[in-house]
Amino acid sequence: MTIVLNDELTQRIDQATQGLQVDKETFMEKIHKKGAAATNDHLIKRALENIDEANPDWTFVASRLYLHDLYKQAAANRGYDFSERYSDFYGLIQTLTEKGIYTAELLQTYTKEEIDYFASIIDPACDQLFNYLGLYTLTTRYLATDHDQNIYELPQERWMVIAMHLMQQEDPAQRSRYVAEAYWALSHLYMTVATPTLTNAGKTHGQLSSCFIDTVDDSLQSIYDSNTDIANLSKNGGGIGVYMGKVRGRGSSIKGFKGMSSGVVPWIKQLNNTAVSVDQLGTRKGAIAIYLDVWHTDIEGFLDLKLNNGDERLRAHDIFTGVCLPDYFMEQVEKRGDWYLFDPHEVRQVMGFSLEDFYDEANGSGSWRDRYLECVASHQLTKRVVPAIDIMKRIMKSQLESGTPFMFYRDEVNRQNNNPHEGMIYCSNLCTEITQNQSPTEFLEELTEADGTIVKKYKSGDYVVCNLSSINLGRAVTDRVLERLIRIQVRMLDNVIDINTLPLKQTQMTNQKYRAIGLGTFGWHHLLAKENIGWESDEAVDYADQLYEKMAYLTIKTSMELSREKGSYPAFAGSKWQTGRYFADKGYTGDKWGELQRNVAEHGIRNGYLMAVAPNSSTSMIAGSTASIDPVFQPFYFEEKKDFKIPFTAPELDHQTYGIYRRSAYILNQRWSVRQNAARQKHIDQSISFNIYVPNTIKASVLLDLHLQAWREGLKTTYYVRSTANDIEECEWCES
Repeated sequence: MTIVLNDELTQRIDQATQGLQVDKETFMEKIHKKGAAATNDHLIKRALENIDEANPDWTFVASRLYLHDLYKQAAANRGYDFSERYSDFYGLIQTLTEKGIYTAELLQTYTKEEIDYFASIIDPACDQLFNYLGLYTLTTRYLATDHDQNIYELPQERWMVIAMHLMQQEDPAQRSRYVAEAYWALSHLYMTVATPTLTNAGKTHGQLSSCFIDTVDDSLQSIYDSNTDIANLSKNGGGIGVYMGKVRGRGSSIKGFKGMSSGVVPWIKQLNNTAVSVDQLGTRKGAIAIYLDVWHTDIEGFLDLKLNNGDERLRAHDIFTGVCLPDYFMEQVEKRGDWYLFDPHEVRQVMGFSLEDFYDEANGSGSWRDRYLECVASHQLTKRVVPAIDIMKRIMKSQLESGTPFMFYRDEVNRQNNNPHEGMIYCSNLCTEITQNQSPTEFLEELTEADGTIVKKYKSGDYVVCNLSSINLGRAVTDRVLERLIRIQVRMLDNVIDINTLPLKQTQMTNQKYRAIGLGTFGWHHLLAKENIGWESDEAVDYADQLYEKMAYLTIKTSMELSREKGSYPAFAGSKWQTGRYFADKGYTGDKWGELQRNVAEHGIRNGYLMAVAPNSSTSMIAGSTASIDPVFQPFYFEEKKDFKIPFTAPELDHQTYGIYRRSAYILNQRWSVRQNAARQKHIDQSISFNIYVPNTIKASVLLDLHLQAWREGLKTTYYVRSTANDIEECEWCES
């Protein structure tokens, strides 16, 4: 049967379905029944209805139809012919600068000739790479609009503005080339920038970094100063990690009066209120993760904070929790030994040292356990003994109910610290992938000047900043562009450090001191599917080992070359980079690694911390790939947010890749996931947002074994324990 529709509608459907594996005739028949009422929205809805495991290409039909509307709206708002799709890029920048959306720096930095050149290399064909979910997410959350939410900016222009913004301080003789390379990387979806960069680059408001880590000292001044600082960062769109392990426990003394302290829980509830009250640029409530040491006297109350039962006065449902675990605790769990809880303030007063300031320098021995055992043996210290396994049970109970606490293996983190000469790492960030030196900011004195001005003096601590960007493994590896990509991507990340406008002086100073970046990845399951490598296999583990070693080499090499061009980070002298210990600890041998080690020693390295794998849930959706290093939930499911429910198939799903995607994240044997993660962790100098997926029927002994395996195999952190409801297929691995 031949369907007759008006010429415009037929042409639109022809363009939307061209080159795709879809049944166009049946689709047109459905549209014909709608008749004159067949709007573009109707076409999109019908296309989305057709998406399933056998027909994944309908997402691209829906995306192309959606693009039609975007082009039309942008053309109408900007006053050019709709058929041109992209037009007058310079005019767009002028208009949005005049409206106060774009920063004036774009027009101040680049000439009209340069901007016209950038317009000439914008490739509208790259819009065809978006699936519907990716395009919808990019459009509704990140494209620049006017103050009335009218569409002005188009997808390729967002990529170009980001490239221009991040390259604005480069040498003018090379700048246009770097802009073009950054645009190439973004427009081909070979990489994504962090969400704050995606949102704010080129605009007048907001900063570019993803999250921050604060260290709270044991004083009222520090606690309230931290709360204020956290509120300011949250207001500007930053996620926060907070280390509370230095704060005295419940019943501790205050100014010599015993039993006066109410412990950490009331201060955590205060931060919970801050998370709710100070939202992130009006888009979502603040996101704060709080970490506490497992030996802290308040650890049991801390582990109960997110439970749904019990005294609500002792609950904090809007923050996330993380627990800092030394090796010795895991050893005691394994052997069902005792565990002692201490008040950190009393330890400082009685023992003359801060227990949290040490770690075990070797597996099975070190300065932390020596001092811990001194505390255990002391008759002057107040202490409480509990079975270590009981603490672990409380951790796992909370994880199965709330997904948290996150796990932070502090000894391994500090043994692998690139910059131990400059400090200590106490905890991670909101997403558990950042591990950098931390220290509390110290209040010194308050001065009154002659004119009545009151000045407060502080000694800045190391206030960690996360500057993130991720490689799309599903595209970049198979297209063999890693070397070219990493070269421009590290430059982009390094430039974020100098361009960024951060609301706290401490963050600015720490950012410059270490010039830390976090180059990460997503699309791991996508890549395995394209390479026909099963998740539960030695081949996948070996592939992770080889691939991440290659990426580490390219990232270190690029940062070394940037150092030769621009100088090394200020804390380089005495670092493991400078001494060569970094390469020895990693076991990097052979000619190419030896040459790179010598070059780093001679020329320095630009960035003190280099790699970290973030969750990438939103940006991986935009790029049409799988999140982070996670498996897919199902080959076909509905992606649900508060404003949409969109059908989604695993990327490049066909008869060849289906077998790799077939088993749900909750069904895959998580022991293989741990092994993969251990293989890649060897090559990542920071950490990885690693989720553990389990059925809610999992036996406690199996979940315990997973945690013990993660610790034994050298993981630095684990993120959520994600458990699912009963409506899943029978899971074999968790029956062990």
